[in-house]
Amino acid sequence: MTHAKSNNSLRILMLAALALVASMALVACGGGGGLEEGANNDNVTTATGGDPAGNLNVSNWPLYIDDKTISEFDQATGATTKYTEDVNDNNEFFGKVQPLFSQGDSGGRSIIVVTDWMADKMHQLGYVQNFDKEMMTTAQDNLIPSLQSPSFDPNRDFSMPWQTGMTGLVVRSDLAPDVESINDLFDPKYKGKVTMLTEMRDTVPLVMAADGVDPLEATTEDWMAAIDKLQENVANGQIRDFTGNDYVQDMANGSVVAAIGWSGDAVQAQVDNPNIEWRMPTQGCALWSDNMMIPVGAPNPAAAYAFMNYVYEPENQAQIAEFVNYVSPVKGVKEVLEAKDPELANNELIFPSEEFTKNCWNQVSPPGDPAQVKEVEEAFQNVITG
Repeated sequence: MTHAKSNNSLRILMLAALALVASMALVACGGGGGLEEGANNDNVTTATGGDPAGNLNVSNWPLYIDDKTISEFDQATGATTKYTEDVNDNNEFFGKVQPLFSQGDSGGRSIIVVTDWMADKMHQLGYVQNFDKEMMTTAQDNLIPSLQSPSFDPNRDFSMPWQTGMTGLVVRSDLAPDVESINDLFDPKYKGKVTMLTEMRDTVPLVMAADGVDPLEATTEDWMAAIDKLQENVANGQIRDFTGNDYVQDMANGSVVAAIGWSGDAVQAQVDNPNIEWRMPTQGCALWSDNMMIPVGAPNPAAAYAFMNYVYEPENQAQIAEFVNYVSPVKGVKEVLEAKDPELANNELIFPSEEFTKNCWNQVSPPGDPAQVKEVEEAFQNVITG
């Protein structure tokens, strides 16, 4: 495949280093399921600002942007951007910033990027500001229709997608050719060569769906039963590990042959090994977005708005999409890539059709009140931390 990213081996090495940091932090932070952390959104403020010149600090996930966009944005706007890859896991990041955010201190950040459920949680806690929509007309105008009204933020008052994607199966087609269902990961012939994600809302619903439970209708008991199943398969050695996107390294060397993983990882990994592929599980996949938000206390909201508008210009977003290979949230990107790289433009993992995702669901959280959610999260945390 023609691919803008030629240094995927470096990517894998970087992910390996990040894995140790993330796993240590997960042990420390716990589940973070409730809303008792000390704030509320009764008095949500609106982020205001005019001139974007000045410092812009962005917190995002690792290897989620190309190597040109930041410098080109700074040149275009006069901003000076510090782009930090310090979001390795939603709960880990929350544990790190919560002491500051609960006091109205953003830690110097003007943009953070977290997944849908965490975006909702942070808003409920009063940690993020609403948008001044007059400051981000380009971003709002170019957001694809399917992402304009999510249940947690139906008017996009405080969140704007950075990228979106699908959670399903990532396999070595040469070593695990018959893996089509999540339940195939529990086949004894793959014992010790299977990984799953530390993100509970990715892993557990897929396990439930494989056992005939609709994730959108699942009860607390359904969640706990799936977690018990995971525990059993950790204890018997079937599951090798729970990871972030660093499972790609083990898949490249063959020590992992199948995993629950993210769509963009598989597309990128094919650069080094064409036998790595993402597969739609028989029972469907989970759909999610990682969202840009402006935290309370952000020192430069004007630059945050300018950045959101900039990356929502189709030409600029196409440059990012070529690198990350996730589903682009921006209208017009496919048309740009059709001229530059038709193979990418026609990849269902980057521009999925409704038919392709017909059996998928938007990422879900456990049902119930905060105490019930916390119980489920703690049970899952106990599994992944051993």
